[in-house]
Amino acid sequence: MTRAVILGTGSCLPERILTNAELEQMVDTSDSWILSRTGISERRIAGPGEHIHKVAAQAARRALAAAQLTPADVDLLVLATVSPHMLMPSTACFVQAELKAFNAFAYDISAACAGFTYGIDLASKYICAQPDMKVLVIGAENLSTRMNWQDRNTCVLFGDGAGAAVLGNAAEGEERGIFGAKLQSDGRLWNLLYTEGPPSMNKDLQLPDWKGPYIQMNGSELFKNAVRLMEGAVKELLAQHHLDIADIDLMIPHQANIRIVNNLKERLGVSADKVFTNLNRYGNTSSASIPIALDEANREGRIRPGDLVLLCTFGAGLTWGALLLRW
Repeated sequence: MTRAVILGTGSCLPERILTNAELEQMVDTSDSWILSRTGISERRIAGPGEHIHKVAAQAARRALAAAQLTPADVDLLVLATVSPHMLMPSTACFVQAELKAFNAFAYDISAACAGFTYGIDLASKYICAQPDMKVLVIGAENLSTRMNWQDRNTCVLFGDGAGAAVLGNAAEGEERGIFGAKLQSDGRLWNLLYTEGPPSMNKDLQLPDWKGPYIQMNGSELFKNAVRLMEGAVKELLAQHHLDIADIDLMIPHQANIRIVNNLKERLGVSADKVFTNLNRYGNTSSASIPIALDEANREGRIRPGDLVLLCTFGAGLTWGALLLRW
């Protein structure tokens, strides 16, 4: 049976750390307010030369090194982002050029914070159809370029960074790999989290209430939907595979807000030692959130061979879902 497996992971964070204390000097907020409501102490902000494709390429190099592969081995490069380097060409093409991965074809996907999980599911299906393929999936964001630094409800939440995974076909007889995913979206809820683009150059299509190219968020409604929808996706996925939450060795949720993570953990009945979080150090890095956490969990030894790992995510769209794999 053909099954895609993660061969290596990597991540890369910008050097600059933006603390809550620094944000106190920029906007009407406080360290205690941010920490109590989000669980975030600091986040990374891209500086000179740390363009999204540069950081993404470095995360990819580390994933390839872990997989003992070279850029020439990559057949497909998929990059998930909502903060691309340019509207066109795709950021994936810039990363391809950085890596010199010229045997691959490359494109972006846009599923906001769910983008990496969508990308892993996509890679799995490519590999099942063409078992010789090696697929590089990257989640990368420079959300600082889309931030209104006077909006205390959003600017305290987000950070920059990139994470990557290389996938290939599991060896004959191996039990590990991607088991399946439950992915969903609901465009009716788009206005809970969105970013408008630049103003239209066609006056007939200009939006009368254009707010600027910043992240806009309805936090309370997003919270309620995020927990409910992720819980449903996880339970459906586990039921499909005749598993219980107790069978999961490690859950890696989207790193958005500690209250969301804790609420989800309680509703699913997951013990704290089975949930990996790092949002206190990085904030919400959207599509980069899960791959950065996956790479850190991997390198810290939190994931052992044979472990059942559950990824669960939600983002703008709304998009959400869960993915199950054996390490």
